[in-house]
Amino acid sequence: MKTLFAPGCALLIYKPALGEKVLKFLKNYIGDIDKHITCCRHDPSLDEETQIINICPGCDKRYRQLYEGVSTISLWEILAESKNFPFPDYRGKKMTILDACPTRNKDKIHRAIRTLLEKMNIVLVEPERTRTESVCCGDSSYGVLSVEEVKKKMRDRADEMPVEEVVVYCVSCCKSMYIGGKKPRYLVDLVFDEETIIGTYEPDEWHKEIDEFISSH
Repeated sequence: MKTLFAPGCALLIYKPALGEKVLKFLKNYIGDIDKHITCCRHDPSLDEETQIINICPGCDKRYRQLYEGVSTISLWEILAESKNFPFPDYRGKKMTILDACPTRNKDKIHRAIRTLLEKMNIVLVEPERTRTESVCCGDSSYGVLSVEEVKKKMRDRADEMPVEEVVVYCVSCCKSMYIGGKKPRYLVDLVFDEETIIGTYEPDEWHKEIDEFISSH
């Protein structure tokens, strides 16, 4: 089986250097592994029995459902099994979590992420609607509803978060929680002890940026 690492368009826009840190870890942990940067919305032309290691929950879902013979595993599952990764210590800081829509039926990903939070000494305060019962951050309504209606959905979802800092593992969820008035903590940042940078967050601007990147990859 050939294994590839797909950092995903959102991470490549957000912090490409962070994607390189992930790749370096995977090479040390697994061995020789290549990076796959063709967007999952385009035919990846992968051999059957290719395994994709991904960070983006949308990538995970599309590779699993659209491409014959391609299997996926999240970075979170690999890290959760790692015995020697130098996890930072957040000293019992309380955070909550927003589980991404594409992982709603993937409780093994939910479990792996919570294992990572425990390894980083983060005290998780679960929202009422979480794991397989989680609901969208509001971003999936973009292009269907007006921008103001989308932002209201984001604010409403953010209001359900029981503490200020919200762990997210989707970059669009990060934007939504920020619009909703919370402090998003992107999981890749947490693992590599980096601050989460909001960057472009207005829905029109963010979707334009990511659509342009997708079309060129």
